[in-house]
Formats: sequence, C-alpha cells, structure tokens
Amino acid sequence: MTKPRTSANRYLSGNFAPVTEEVTAHDLPVTGRIPAGLSGRYLRTGPNPLGVEDPAAHLWTLGEGMVHGVRIRDGRAEWYRNRWVRSASVADRLGEPRRGAPVDERTDFAPNVQVAGLAGRTFVLIEGGLRPYELGYDLDTIGPCDLGATPEGFNANAHSVFDPRTRELHSLAFRYGSEHVQHIVTDDTGTVRRATTIAAPGSPYMHDFALTDHHVVLYDGPVVFSAAHLSTGVPFVWDHARPARVGVMPRAGGEVRWFDVAPSLVGHTLNAYETGTDLVVDVVRHPEGFDIRDVGSSRPALYRWTVDLAAGTVREECLDDRVQEFPRVNAAFTGRPYRYGYAAAVELYAPPAGPGDPRPAEGFSNALLKHDLVRGTTQAHEFGRFAAVGEAVFVPTGPPGRPSAAAPPADEDDGYLMAYVHDPDRGAADLVILSAQDFTGRPLARVHLPVRVPLGLHGNWIPDL
Repeated sequence: MTKPRTSANRYLSGNFAPVTEEVTAHDLPVTGRIPAGLSGRYLRTGPNPLGVEDPAAHLWTLGEGMVHGVRIRDGRAEWYRNRWVRSASVADRLGEPRRGAPVDERTDFAPNVQVAGLAGRTFVLIEGGLRPYELGYDLDTIGPCDLGATPEGFNANAHSVFDPRTRELHSLAFRYGSEHVQHIVTDDTGTVRRATTIAAPGSPYMHDFALTDHHVVLYDGPVVFSAAHLSTGVPFVWDHARPARVGVMPRAGGEVRWFDVAPSLVGHTLNAYETGTDLVVDVVRHPEGFDIRDVGSSRPALYRWTVDLAAGTVREECLDDRVQEFPRVNAAFTGRPYRYGYAAAVELYAPPAGPGDPRPAEGFSNALLKHDLVRGTTQAHEFGRFAAVGEAVFVPTGPPGRPSAAAPPADEDDGYLMAYVHDPDRGAADLVILSAQDFTGRPLARVHLPVRVPLGLHGNWIPDL
C-alpha cells in the first residue's frame, strides 16, 4: 500500500497526493458479495503528475491523467489496474515509444477529466480543445483520437452526454481563447452527424451543459479565459462585471435564447427536463467570487433553475444547501423527469498535520448523498471517520442491453452506486458497491484494492457488450 505524502500544498497532500507506480493486481479480496449480474469495468480518472517542479505552485488540474480500473465478472473482482495516459510527453518521460499518430505538441496533454465507453471502445476526455485519447480494454494507451472532431478544431469534451434513447453522444466543446463553442452530435459509433457553432463572446468557461428532449442548455458565466494566466495552469479569472445567463437552443441547432441568472459558476449538471413550457435545470452551483484555483475555497450547493420559455423568466431555488459536488443520475433518465440524484459531500478538513495524520486534504469528505427530489429529502451514507469518497456512478440492475426508447425503468433507483473510498485503516482504497434503494445500509461489497487511489475526477461503469 502507499501512504499519502505530506506537503504544504494540499494537492500534494493526504488523499490528493499522486501515486508513483503503476500496479496490476488479480483476484482481489472482497468483503460482502458482488452482485452476480455485474460484468464490466469501473473506470475513473484524475490528475496524477509524473513530477512536480515547483510544489508550492502546483495545481491539481496540471497533473497528467491516470485511469484506475476494476474488472468485475461472475461475482469476482478479476483485476485492478492503474495506468497513466501515454500522451507524447508522458511516453517520452517514461522512456517508451509514442502511441498513435503524431499530434501537435502544443495541444497534446494526457487527458485527466473523464473516462467513458462508446461502441466497445474506451476514451479518456478533457476540455479546452485538447485531444481525447483511446485506451485498450486493459487500460493501455492506443493513442490520440478524433472522437467528435470537426473541421473547426473542436472535439468531444469531458462532459459529453450520451442520450440512451436516440443513441447520440452530445458535446458542448470550447477551445481556450475562442469566442465560439460548438454543439457536436455523434452517433453511437462516434461518427459526427452535425455540429452547430455558437457565439461565445469573451471566451467563457463552459465546463458543462444539459440536455432535454428538445433542447440543449448552456451556461455562460463570469469565469472567462485569460491568456495572461496560461502559465498558472488554470487560465481563467472571475470577471465581476460579467453577468451570468442560461442559454436554450433546439437540439437540432438554431438560435440560442438567453436568460439572466444570479452570478455563479455551474460546476456540474445533475439533470434537466421539460414540463409544459418550462425547462427544469438542476445544477451544482458555485457562489460568486470564490478562488477558482482552490477547490476548497467554494461552497457549492444543489440549485434548480426553472426556465419559463413562454414568459422569458427564470426562477431559482436551492434544493439542498449541503456543500456537494460531482452529481450523478440514473442515465436512463437523462433529459427526462426524474426523482433521484446522487452527489459527493464536500467537507473542509484542515490539511494533514504531518506523517501519520489520517485526515484527508481539503475538498472531499466521507459521505455520499442521495436526493429524493419528489419528497424533498436527502440521505447520507457515511463511510467512517477520515474515510474519503469522490464521485459515485449509478449502475442499473439487470443485463446492460439497449435501453428502451419508449420508457425508462419503472424503479428509477433500482441499481447500485459504485465509488472508490479511501480506507484510512488500510491506507488503501476499496471499490464500494452500495444498493441505491438501501442507500444507508451496509455496502453490498467492498473490493479491497492493494493501493491508495488518489481523489480524482470523473468515471463510469462500462458494461461488457
């Protein structure tokens, strides 16, 4: 097992600290029982720097992407692997041949934001116009790829949304410094079917978006690209003179209608749907003015924007004021009326005091949240003192199959939540599988990994085809 490093920089301390080795382990021990119907891989990525020249100035987002994965089949955890994405610079530093076709090294980086599956292939995604990379089943890098690539230089971004009814992948892609974004639609093989260019004056940071049956929902806020801050690794600033607004565009393309909202930054979308002439958009919203280079400086909470398309107005309400991020939903309900949402609770711990201090660094806590948006209640599943958990992914029960285009499953929370959880007693991570319907009960299974998995960003359950 590996112990977290201690550093004055929180992103190099506690459970943010990067790991230094790639590990392969087979036949992992399990406490409890893995549901027999699960067959596939749980994959999650995040920044994991190969080396840090100036620890005091290091930022979390600067780390090269590393994917952590567990392969499950027949009630067994067959393997765990962690692998750096072999961008050109990573391959060079590891003394390995470069993978795939040559790329422009000015825009080449090991993606570190999202890992997803499409048409039997595995992709690691980033944003800002940087290239996606393709991985093999065992997480070895195949090379950079053209998923969602358009002639204008945009491509699929980190928060692309797959619509299970139309079998389309939607991306809202931005490029650093560009005054335009593109809404890109590919089919379920990754072939681009259409792209709509949208004016984005001032180069706003459009990290996420939402999808409904007939609309694409955009977030234009006061966080904008700044060329002067490129050297910091987070080339964005908060422009207090810039308003925040929500844009609504037909999915097929066309004019965007803009609606003013309170100044804020949308971290991530939980879900959105249509009801009559209203659009309901549920987001985790960061308040105005926080330091965007410091994940521990904000207190994001779950909000609802109800966009009245007939009246041209937006109503805002706070659905849950607990500090939280990384919201997820049963993907079968993407863009549809829904009841349940899930998120990671965020707690501001003091940084570890020194070697042996089990406290995690600021930014995450030991709990997942389940929101019942019909009853207006929230449950918390806590994993124990000094544990740390990030994003949880919802996995439906039963065979993966092709989701019905007519109607989603009747029981929206009939499934599991999967997440990596740091176990401070072992100094290593577990892949925890919870029943979504018995959310506060004992986990169904804890797959014990041999190493620590640093706190990371996003991932998915990718079922075997």
